[in-house]
Amino acid sequence: MHEVIISEKPKSAEKIAKALSSKAKKKKHGKINYWEFEENGKRTTVLSAVGHLYSLTSASSRDRLGFDLTWVPAYEVERNSGYVRDYVYAIKQLSKDADKYVHACDYDVEGTLIGYNALKYACGNNAEAKASRMKFSTLTKKDIVDAYDHMIDIDPHQVDSGIARHMLDYYFGMNISSALMDAVRFTSYRRISLSAGRVQTPTLSILVDREKEIQAFVPEPYWQIKAKSDFDIIANHVEDKIFDEERAKRIFKECQGADATVTGVKVNETVRKPPIPFNLGGLQSEAHTVFGFSPKRTQVAAQNLYVGGYTSYPRTSSQKLPESLGFKEIFAGLAKDEEFKKHIFDLPATLKPNEGKKDDAAHPAIHPTGVLPSNLSPDEAKIYRLIVYRFISVFSEDSKLETMKVNLNVNNEKFTFTRKRVSHEGWLKHYPFKKQEADEFPPLKKGDFLKIHKIISEEKETKPPARYNEASLIKELEKRDLGTKATRADIIAKLYDRKYIDGKKIEVKPLGVHIIDTLKQYCKNLTSEELTREFEKELERLETDKITKEEILANGEREVRSILKDIDNNQREIGTKLYESYQESNIIGDCSCGGKLLKKYSKRNKQTFIGCSKFPQCRNTYSLPKGANILKSTCPTCGLPMISIKKKGQKGREHVCLDPNCGKEVSKRRAPEVVGTCPECGRDLLKRSGRYGDFVGCSGFPQCRFTCQVKDLDNLGKEKAEAKENNSK
Repeated sequence: MHEVIISEKPKSAEKIAKALSSKAKKKKHGKINYWEFEENGKRTTVLSAVGHLYSLTSASSRDRLGFDLTWVPAYEVERNSGYVRDYVYAIKQLSKDADKYVHACDYDVEGTLIGYNALKYACGNNAEAKASRMKFSTLTKKDIVDAYDHMIDIDPHQVDSGIARHMLDYYFGMNISSALMDAVRFTSYRRISLSAGRVQTPTLSILVDREKEIQAFVPEPYWQIKAKSDFDIIANHVEDKIFDEERAKRIFKECQGADATVTGVKVNETVRKPPIPFNLGGLQSEAHTVFGFSPKRTQVAAQNLYVGGYTSYPRTSSQKLPESLGFKEIFAGLAKDEEFKKHIFDLPATLKPNEGKKDDAAHPAIHPTGVLPSNLSPDEAKIYRLIVYRFISVFSEDSKLETMKVNLNVNNEKFTFTRKRVSHEGWLKHYPFKKQEADEFPPLKKGDFLKIHKIISEEKETKPPARYNEASLIKELEKRDLGTKATRADIIAKLYDRKYIDGKKIEVKPLGVHIIDTLKQYCKNLTSEELTREFEKELERLETDKITKEEILANGEREVRSILKDIDNNQREIGTKLYESYQESNIIGDCSCGGKLLKKYSKRNKQTFIGCSKFPQCRNTYSLPKGANILKSTCPTCGLPMISIKKKGQKGREHVCLDPNCGKEVSKRRAPEVVGTCPECGRDLLKRSGRYGDFVGCSGFPQCRFTCQVKDLDNLGKEKAEAKENNSK
């Protein structure tokens, strides 16, 4: 009897093998590690995928549009996926004689699809139909053994949902991106890399809308009047923002030299419930606030902690912790760490978590397993402590906050100030990442007088809407039902990679703005949140058997064909605008000839360089050293942009001029000689040198490709003169 277990990652395979048998031994097949053990006449082989082993591609190379899709090994269609070959080959070879198959990848849509494809295409023999499914939320021995002893069937709706999602993303991403790049090539004869997507494009649209709000914002001046007094009191005028300058001046003048009378003192106590457990979005948001981590950085650290068996599965929407997790056992494990022990022993006798509203049928909220980690990276250690302290605090007592509000009268003008202090720590005692209010309450009562030391008038301006950061953008996407908990961080990362956005406070670059403007003008459906949201709802309904995969894909194909038709009908306009915006986004400075210096890529040399927008009339070029960053500052000598480079053996980076010969005496390259006018387009004809000698070519190349030999130049002039004479007759 031979049983094959397929896990999602190599580390998971090790955890599963060791949990199921103390006799498990690590073996090697080529470069790939796997695990094997034999008990009661049954040989069990634990194999690993490495994420998605299979990718979608068009079933026919002749088909310009990708709607007839097939799954192939990822290394056949994706760059940098060569390592996948070894895993596919190992699974094929080591599962040949299997009698039983077990799907042990992560229990979610993506994990289900990863294992299903590995079983179907690598194992073969109809393995996907025979396989059983392990369902676990942590990689602890207890959960793994329990999942193995109580296996379930593979959920066909999860499989269909995964397939439909990937196919929809291909329909929108590959087909529409290709159509946009074809439009650019049609008008400019240049191939540039552009990307659009079912969720990516509406996400960029949200950022562009905010960018335009910021750019269009007109600040309005206002004044704030403040009164400074004893006990470090700074009281604000009750109107806060005073937009009438004359009124602000009058209040400021009339309050000079006056003292204050306390007209009211009110102290309230409010109860603060403990925080709720983390789901993935909550963890990403808190890690950004506390550590400044990007959502992707947090997700990677949380995934590593899960694979290590230290925390539960991170890609969950749940804010609930069921009793079945065994709270006492988890706390007993955590209490072996002295840092956590003092907090755990202070918890109430009855362990009842404060839960949120959101639930997830597949997994509970993120929580520690009770297994103490070792050899964590700095990122993993920070995220682990955050998860543990959040877990402890949700079981803690309420915290109480006292708020003191004091009203003052200064020469018949009303002022107020507020002080806050924590009166009972409760859960705050167990959550070191939350700053506690600790203001001193001045001994004031109604009727008291206060000496005013100074009246302050501050002139300020209203501010534009705040830019999104990665954490606040994920919250916005969650609120608008765009993307999934597992994909939102990757979508944002892709926008950065494509150079559509930049900065921690997200700023949309010109290329990103122009892409959305162009798409909104010519194919509005692609930027539509409603369309994307509707597909997300359909995918959710698919998991509950309320719609079929085929229906979803038919809807997707219809929408994509409609968008492609819009692009084809407006190909020249779209291509022109996108190419212009692409060039604008690559401008790094001004050329001495009056043109713009652009960042370009040479396919022949496979290097990035800087060239002039007026090429070929201007042939100024500058090489860009590997790893160089272009700075916003310019060279004080020649005015070219400065670059930041790191020289071998040097610590830190050096700022130098883009031109390595700046300040040196160098011979200047002679500009091409103008020898006539192009008979086809009217631009200048330039004398050039080629492999077979001198020739004449149009300055409008590559749009105009007219060339002739130098010796034919006189004949060209005669033909032109004769044509002019005939026209006049």
